Amino acid sequence: MLLFALASTLAACADSKAPKTADSNTIPTKYKDEVIETLKELFVKTDTVSVTGAFITDPTLRPVDNEQHYTICVRYMAHSTVPGVTGNAERIGYFYNGHLNQLVEADGGQCRGAPYKPFPELDRVCIGTGCK
Repeated sequence: MLLFALASTLAACADSKAPKTADSNTIPTKYKDEVIETLKELFVKTDTVSVTGAFITDPTLRPVDNEQHYTICVRYMAHSTVPGVTGNAERIGYFYNGHLNQLVEADGGQCRGAPYKPFPELDRVCIGTGCK
């Protein structure tokens, strides 16, 4: 009987220390903050000081290779440190375990027809001097 109780206790301890597996399809909750932080790093590298006309989609499950992952699309007008230099940008973000894993240029119509909504939080981001 004592041996059974000891075995049960050890089994319970082993279960509680088992590593948790990541759920690749955890819905992102702080996706806007993660997008902004990622873009701020990119803006420093590309001499972007501000953006206007920013839009974003809600996270949506879509097929990526042979799996389903949450993705978002972001669209904005980037303004450079060089006066008069602007450019439209459209990016697609891929999430894993509820966190932004990649934010890359969208191509091949990846965001075509996406249900965009205003993203004023990104419009307010300012990097360096000369921001509007």
